[in-house]
Amino acid sequence: MPKFTYTATAADGSVSSGVQKADTLAEARLVLLERQLWVSELSPRKSALDIDLTPRRIKRIDLMHLSRQLAAFLRAGIPILDALDTLAAESDKPAVRSVLTSMGEDLRAGSTMADAVDRHPNDFPPFFRGILRSAEVTGRLDVVLDQLSVYLERDVEARRKIKSALTYPAIVAVLAVVAVVVLSVFVLPKFEDFFTSLGAELPLATRILLSTTQFLARWWWLIITLLGAVTALGLVAVRTPGGKLTWHRLLLRVPLLGETIRFALIERFTRVLASMVGAGVPLPEAMRVATESLNNRVFTTALGSARTAMIEGAGLAQPLAATHLFPGVASQMIRVGENTGTLDTQLEVAATFYERELNYKIEKLTTLIEPIVVLVMGSIVGFVAIALVSAMYGIFRTANLS
Repeated sequence: MPKFTYTATAADGSVSSGVQKADTLAEARLVLLERQLWVSELSPRKSALDIDLTPRRIKRIDLMHLSRQLAAFLRAGIPILDALDTLAAESDKPAVRSVLTSMGEDLRAGSTMADAVDRHPNDFPPFFRGILRSAEVTGRLDVVLDQLSVYLERDVEARRKIKSALTYPAIVAVLAVVAVVVLSVFVLPKFEDFFTSLGAELPLATRILLSTTQFLARWWWLIITLLGAVTALGLVAVRTPGGKLTWHRLLLRVPLLGETIRFALIERFTRVLASMVGAGVPLPEAMRVATESLNNRVFTTALGSARTAMIEGAGLAQPLAATHLFPGVASQMIRVGENTGTLDTQLEVAATFYERELNYKIEKLTTLIEPIVVLVMGSIVGFVAIALVSAMYGIFRTANLS
């Protein structure tokens, strides 16, 4: 019989954890409720021999289709449980089937849709869960699911553009590295042996290239070890609050890339905030969810202070302008929305504006990546070619002098 690990609160307020045997997740929850245990966490327990060879995380593109299909079912008047069961049965993605089945069991056990989604943080982003919870309260679940699918579609399309733009430079870089390695390892040593037999000295460029390849051949293990250690230390440092804040601040200061990241964060913030305000969510709660949807510590820290100032009565536009992260245009749009009572409309206008700006920035960034990579790789290959030509010229000159 399957086992489920749980964390629950007893009638006296004490918190306990343990393992419950049951045929399904819903049955395990029901058994715990009969024991007067109010479950806060419940998940299947896996043994060390249970190896999952299939991906357990729903991809963005699958989440986009799932949101659109759920919205269509709800608009047609189909109950949410029937919609989840149908989509789970028809899906050919193991991760989607697993999550939808689990959500269906949670709903049958009495959980809300938002609670069921919250139990899968790796599959549903924070902004998705926050907006869904608010939409469920306001009764606009189908409308908001449609909006989420549109937003996810934009996100998927932006990722595709970047991947497409990086494909050609990546191929050029790999071919250039292979060419350099072949020439350095197999061709240049022949020139060295030939010059040694003639008692002549190799040209400077050839000597530099040979010294470099010999150093790499001798100390490759040390270089890989040092790179691995630096990478591991960097990953550990980035996981700390201070390290993550420093890293995100550095990213925002990188020319062009930082501006692209900034516009992407502004677009997401205004889009999520517009959706939640339009759904009737109170502004402080909408601010909290929109802030949590961002994955940049600089923005989340500044927006946390802005939310506090807003709660204290400073409004929204002024605290956002005080962060110095939002352009003047965005602050002006939000101020107009506050003064005219059309905040959701102005936020949507701002999101659309910065979406267009973001697309322009992405195109500009991807357009520059290709020539930069080609230039760098061309310089390396050019230096190798100069080293080879210099060596060949040295051979001819030595032969003429002889």
